[in-house]
Amino acid sequence: MKVIPVSYRLAVTSRVLAAVLGGYIVAALASVSLTLWVPMARADAVVTGMMTSFLAYLGAVIWCFACRSAWRAWLGLIVPSLVLAAISGLAYWMGRS
Repeated sequence: MKVIPVSYRLAVTSRVLAAVLGGYIVAALASVSLTLWVPMARADAVVTGMMTSFLAYLGAVIWCFACRSAWRAWLGLIVPSLVLAAISGLAYWMGRS
């Protein structure tokens, strides 16, 4: 039986956490941002944002396991999260809510 190093196990665990938690945050922020900025009726914008959040989550999960390192996976989720949070905050500040 081959022994798997602890560093490899921690890297995989970090990627799984990034995919699950970071992907959820990216998907939620993408949904909110799109809902606030799409020029539609409120109900249509919410449905569009929610449907798009599934694609954002899928992209985040794929990103986490396609990166060369777990650090890059986390960085690739933190940067878009900050951008989407800024976009949502700008929409809220401008009174689009």
